[in-house]
Amino acid sequence: MSDLPGIVVMGASGRMGRMLVEAVAASPAARLVAALERPGHDWLGRDVGELCGLGALGVKVTDNALEAMTRAQAVLDFTAPTASVAMADLAAQARAVHVIGTTGLEEADLKRLALAARHATIVRAGNMSLGINLLVQLTRKVAAALDEDYDIEVVETHHRHKVDAPSGTALMLGEAAAEGRGVKLARVADRGRDGMTGARVPGHIGFSAIRGGDVVGDHDVMFAGDGERITLRHVATDRGIYARGALKAALWGQGRKPGEYDMMDVLGL
Repeated sequence: MSDLPGIVVMGASGRMGRMLVEAVAASPAARLVAALERPGHDWLGRDVGELCGLGALGVKVTDNALEAMTRAQAVLDFTAPTASVAMADLAAQARAVHVIGTTGLEEADLKRLALAARHATIVRAGNMSLGINLLVQLTRKVAAALDEDYDIEVVETHHRHKVDAPSGTALMLGEAAAEGRGVKLARVADRGRDGMTGARVPGHIGFSAIRGGDVVGDHDVMFAGDGERITLRHVATDRGIYARGALKAALWGQGRKPGEYDMMDVLGL
């Protein structure tokens, strides 16, 4: 049992945090060694298994990330940019695999992660599901096959509590479309339309974000030409797919050389 990789879950009380705790607890290939929450949180000092409805796991929620990382071979992190960047430094010191599903990272955050990846294995993806990563591949291929006569629109729908837009997954899909076209997404992204915007700019990649209810995540990539439309779609109905993908990434990363990886690497795509 002690030979199994020790996993730390950040943000244990959140939607994804609970899913991650459940995935690790159910896995025969890993063991939960710590569950982290912010200072002052009312979960601190209590058994995370009982709080997640799994029964006692013998792991109490803590805010001591440094101590938690002394027992870890991997950390699963679906939190916030500031927390993820801070954890990257600790994970690098511990030589632990850092699996990051956090979205909304800015350029400065990515530079900090790149520095940490000199000493640690970082697996970062806007989406950890197999289906989405296959959709990314398909988007790249279709974009490469169709010219600018086909307008590209990425439409994403998420629950009312999501705080960033477009979603990290939508941006992954936009990046794939841009790569297929041989352009930089930053040059062609159209991330908001309001008022008298004028006609659509040829070659631009548009994004639309819908928020409501308890939608886990729907993503559509539409290629709209004259007389026809091609739509690639992925619908997620269970957050567990992200948790299982993150755990798969943490196990895959054991023994890997330091560097930045994504789910394409993990899945061999």
